[in-house]
Amino acid sequence: MNKSFASDNNAGIHPLIMDTIIKANENDFISYGDDLYTQEAVMLFKKVFGEDAEVFFVLNGTGANATALKTIIRSFEAIVCPESAHIAVDECGAVENLTGAKLLTVPTSDGKLRVEQVMSFMHFQGDQHHSQPKVISISQSTELGTLYSVEEIRQLADFAHENDMYLHMDGARIANACASMGLGFREMSRDCGVDVLSFGSTKNGMGFGEAVVFFNPVLAKYFPFIRKQSMQLLSKLRFITCQYKPYFENDLWRHNAKNANHLAQLLYDLLQDVPNLITTRKSEVNAVFCILPKDKIERIQQKRFFYVWDEESGEVRFMTSFNMTEQDIYDFVEFLKVELAG
Repeated sequence: MNKSFASDNNAGIHPLIMDTIIKANENDFISYGDDLYTQEAVMLFKKVFGEDAEVFFVLNGTGANATALKTIIRSFEAIVCPESAHIAVDECGAVENLTGAKLLTVPTSDGKLRVEQVMSFMHFQGDQHHSQPKVISISQSTELGTLYSVEEIRQLADFAHENDMYLHMDGARIANACASMGLGFREMSRDCGVDVLSFGSTKNGMGFGEAVVFFNPVLAKYFPFIRKQSMQLLSKLRFITCQYKPYFENDLWRHNAKNANHLAQLLYDLLQDVPNLITTRKSEVNAVFCILPKDKIERIQQKRFFYVWDEESGEVRFMTSFNMTEQDIYDFVEFLKVELAG
């Protein structure tokens, strides 16, 4: 069966994680997180991020971002983010709807926010006619498949804290970022000054559910109520939390992410020999961007679906997943060669 290059969300569940879900279904447990699986998951997160880290589990990535931001912002305040940020483009206004706060978006060529771009909004502070900048939100990796260096994250965190702001990280693909840079989760987030992390894993072998991790316990005080009010508290929470033991155990997360990243690089390299196709961005994680002839995109999508990133230029995005093989890449490239020939 052909693998999907549209999104790493399209991949299935890793067998070790699926086995754990099935096992968690064998007996009855107390609901809403008062179960042994959830207690164990909390301990695993504290082992990774520090004993004073506060972790909560939610249904999905949009829920993680929206509830995390709701906890640290008020309706007259603002969130500064790239205009390509998932919270700005692909969450149907969930953050604005839940928080009442304004998104101040910044155009970027690589999906990465710089301190000087945030500074352009600082004259708003103290002016009652403007939404007050309060949070900087970044994605690691970015929606364009690029990576912030540790130093770049620290610079944003330092600037935020010097100006009474917080730094939020959308870590939907934090595993791919860590695997690419040879770092651990804590090194990529808490140690860089991040205040709250939306910790993603469904794109890397888990089935469903995400986590919100606060590195300042004071910020987490009201999160349980916000999560419940936002309809993000799963009654049978064990089916989310049971997945984290195999995910963290033996660095399964890193193995999965490294495979996806490796295959994206292989795809990028092989695409250089495909006619009528131009790669547009360096492959840093598990995303490959390229330009296809606009008159052929729809026909190719009907056979092997993928997403168009820029309608005007014909730029498209191919995503690799944890459960793909090198043969999947070779087969896909041969398919493209046939479709784009002539």
